[in-house]
Amino acid sequence: MSSLFPPENDQPTHSSESSAQTSSQPLAARMRPRTLDEVVGQKHLLGAGKLLRRAIEADRFSSILLYGPPGVGKTSLAHVIAKTTNSRFESLNGVESNVAEIRKKIEAAEGYQKLRNQTTILFIDEIHRFNKSQQDVLLPHIERGTVRFIGATTENPLFYVNSPLVSRSQIFELEPVPQAELERLIQLTLHDQERGLGKYPIQITDEAISHLAIKADGDARKALTALEIGVLTTPPNSEENIEISLEVAEESIQQKAIVYDRAGDAHYDTISAFIKSIRGSDPDAALYWLAKMLHAGEDPRFIARRLIISASEDIGLADSQGLRVALAAHQAAEIIGMPEARITLAHATVYLATAPKSNRAYLAITEALHDVAQGSTLSVPPHLRTQFRKKIALRSGADEAAQAYLYSHDYEGGFVPQRYLPEGRSYYDPTENGMEKRVKERLDYWQSQLQQEND
Repeated sequence: MSSLFPPENDQPTHSSESSAQTSSQPLAARMRPRTLDEVVGQKHLLGAGKLLRRAIEADRFSSILLYGPPGVGKTSLAHVIAKTTNSRFESLNGVESNVAEIRKKIEAAEGYQKLRNQTTILFIDEIHRFNKSQQDVLLPHIERGTVRFIGATTENPLFYVNSPLVSRSQIFELEPVPQAELERLIQLTLHDQERGLGKYPIQITDEAISHLAIKADGDARKALTALEIGVLTTPPNSEENIEISLEVAEESIQQKAIVYDRAGDAHYDTISAFIKSIRGSDPDAALYWLAKMLHAGEDPRFIARRLIISASEDIGLADSQGLRVALAAHQAAEIIGMPEARITLAHATVYLATAPKSNRAYLAITEALHDVAQGSTLSVPPHLRTQFRKKIALRSGADEAAQAYLYSHDYEGGFVPQRYLPEGRSYYDPTENGMEKRVKERLDYWQSQLQQEND
C-alpha cells in the first residue's frame, strides 16, 4: 500500500497548517484563509445563505469551477473547502501536469476512498491549460465520485473548458476583492502575531494602507506582497519602529498593472464600459476607459470601429455629423498610428459622448428585421413594381388607376401622399433630440398630408 499511501506526515493536513508554515513562506501564503469567514471578498458567493456557502457547509457538492482574475482567492478557497469538509487535498497545475500524474492522483484517491472511507478533493489550477484528452481523463472519476473536482481558471470556462466537464460542474465567478476588504486584510495581517507581521514594530499611515488597497486592483496577493516588501526593506527609525508612509507604499507596489486581457473578459468588459459611457453622455468616464484600453495595448482600429457603430446606434439622426467624425477618426488612426492616434480617438470619443442621442434608427431596423423574419412576407404593392411587373398586373385585369405610381419630384416639396407598404406598419419613431427634431417635424407634416388624402 505504500504506493497509494505516502507517510502520514507527508499528507496535506489542515490541523497542523499553522505549525507547518514558516517565515520562509511569502506573506500571502502564510495569510491564506483557514475558514470561510476568513475569506476576504466574495460575499456574493460566501455570504450567509448563499448557494456556495450552503453547499460547502452541508458538504453537498461534486464538481466546482472557480473562475476569476488572479489574486482573488481561488486556490485559497479550494483549501478552505477541503478543510471545512474534512477532505484530503491533492493539487495539480494545468501547465505542468500530464495524464500520468492525473491517473496517479486518482489511483491514490481510490485507495483512500476504499480503505479509509476518506474523500479526496482534486484541485487543478489553470484547468484551461489542460488539453481535451487531459480533461476527459477526469470525467469518469467525477461521475463515479472517486474525486471531488475543483478547477480554477482566469479564463471564462464556457469558452476554455470542455463542455462535458462544464456540464458536470457548478461555475462560480470570483470577483476582485473590494478596497475595503483589502484594507481589512492588511490590518489583520499587521496585527497577526502567528502568521502575519504582528511581531514587527510597524507604524503605518492610513493613506499608505488605502494606497496599497487601491493599487492592488482587487488582488489580495498583490496587496500583501507589496506590504511585505515595504516592511522588510524599510530600515527602522531611531526608535526602532518601521515607518510605512505613503511614499514607502508607492515604492513598494510601484505602478499599477492594468487588468486587461485582449482575448478575455476584461477586453469585452472594458469596451462595453467605454461604449456605455458614450451612450450615457459621460465624456470623462469614456476617456478613462479609452485610456485604459490604449495603455494596455488595445488595437486603436478596434476602438475606432466601435466608435463608428456607436455613432449610428446611439447618436443616429440626432447628430449625423457624429458618423462622419467617427469615420474620420478611424481613417486617421490608420494613417498616423499610435501614439498620436490617441488624440483623434479622444476627439471622436468626446464628440460622441457630448452629442445629442437617438437610437431610433437602430430600433427601427431591428423591428423591421424581426417582422421580416417572424411575420408573413408582404408583397410589393403593384404601383411600386417594375414596369414589366406592372404590365403583367394590368393584363390580369387590375384597375389601371389604382396601379399608378406618383413620381414624388413632380409635386411641390418633392412629396406626394402615397402608400409604400401594403398595410400601415410603422418602424421609425424619431425623437425630438438634436437635429432629429427637424426630421420628426417633416415626418409629422407628411403623415398629416397622407391622412388628409385618405380622408
